[in-house]
Order: sequence, then C-alpha cells, then structure tokens
Amino acid sequence: MERGDYRIKVDLHVHTVSSGHAYSTVEECARWAAEKGLEAIAVTDHGPAVPGSGNIYHFWNLKVIPRRLHGVVILRSVEANILDTEGTLDLPDKVLAALDVVHAGLHPYTGYQGESVEENTAALLSAVRHPLVDIIVHPDNPAFPVDMEAVVEAAVREGKALEVNNSSFTYTRSGSEENCRRMVRLLAERKGLVAVGSDAHVASFAGEFGEAIEILRETDMAPSSVINYSIERLEEFLARRGKQLRLE
Repeated sequence: MERGDYRIKVDLHVHTVSSGHAYSTVEECARWAAEKGLEAIAVTDHGPAVPGSGNIYHFWNLKVIPRRLHGVVILRSVEANILDTEGTLDLPDKVLAALDVVHAGLHPYTGYQGESVEENTAALLSAVRHPLVDIIVHPDNPAFPVDMEAVVEAAVREGKALEVNNSSFTYTRSGSEENCRRMVRLLAERKGLVAVGSDAHVASFAGEFGEAIEILRETDMAPSSVINYSIERLEEFLARRGKQLRLE
C-alpha cells in the first residue's frame, strides 16, 4: 500500500429503503457497488429512532441477507442513534452484538436533546466507550459541535474509528469541511483510525468517496489508517476489537 493510494474497496456507509428516506434496495446497492469494483458494502440503515426507519426486527433479521450479491460482500450493520449524553443507543446490545459493524452518531429528530458543545461531546465520548460501537459517524457535523480534540483522543484510546463522510461535502451537513480537516489532522498526529463512507441514500452513490479522499490527501492521512481500505484491513480492525468477520 503506497502512501497517497486511496483506492478504497469497502463502502461502510450505505442506506436502503429501510431507512425510510433512502431510495434503493440492497440488491440495487450491491449491483452498483460491483460495477464500481467494490469488494464489500455495509448496509447501515438508520436505527429505530429515525422516523420511518426499520424497527428492531429489521436489524435482528439482517441474517437473511445473502453474504454476497453480484460478487460484493454484504456487511450487516446499523447507523445507530445516540439518544442522550450517557451514550444510550436505540438498539439493545443483544441486537448490536449480532451485527458485523456498529456505527453510532447524533441525528436530528431522534429525541436527542443536547444543545451545547459540552453535551454533544459527552454524548460522543460515551458512545466511543460503548464496547459494541466500532465507528462514530460524521462527528464533524456543525449542527452538533463538539470538543474535537477530546473526541479524537478518546477514539484513539479506545481503538475506534471516526468517519470521513463523503455526503457531508456534497448534499448534507453543509459546513463540515473545516471541522473534518481538523479531525483528520488530529487523528494523523495521534495515529488514529478513520472510516470513509459514501453515506449513499441512492444506489448510484455507493462507492463515491471523491471529496472525502481529497481531505485525506490534504491532511496527508496514511491509507493504512483507513479501516475500510480493503476487506482484509477491515477484518484486521475488527479482530483487534475482538470481533470475527464471518463472510460465509
């Protein structure tokens, strides 16, 4: 792996119709991912606190989705909602423990009441400490300002990844760029980990990482620090977290 080589082969953040505000099926997302040469996608539909999203049975029943569609590995995942400053998530641990990868983040209209930097930071720090959470999604969202240095230090200490979310720079979360650059610089200094996600809400956006990769280049973030550079790299990350990725 050469420095500056960001040919990322796994999209860890893809939504389907089960999110309620996304517009493609798992099969459609896999087909587009295959056309773009991806090895795997994670189906990360929103947790139940997002209006219109899947209920607990959706996530419990992800086991019925084939492990491969169109040659693409399908990872069973969730974009769980952080509900309070204690880091409470909107799915029980028993369900989270059955998933391949667990994302967590702050979202509007989910019941989260925090408004201050202190409250938002406490919520993310609590989620980082949650033993089943692997990735904190879009922590650079200006709608939920945080003490980024504290969040980065906690993520490095706990061996968790912070997300560089491509859609934050294209059609959602306007104004994230500077927060993201600072986050990635701090991670690079501390040898932390990043996850890159398209946050696709339609199948054709799966595997779209262009703006996120530009930020990695600008901040000279090592490709070896990207946990989803390849399926092997993701397996290594999860193994260090005590999780075995079963692909059959």
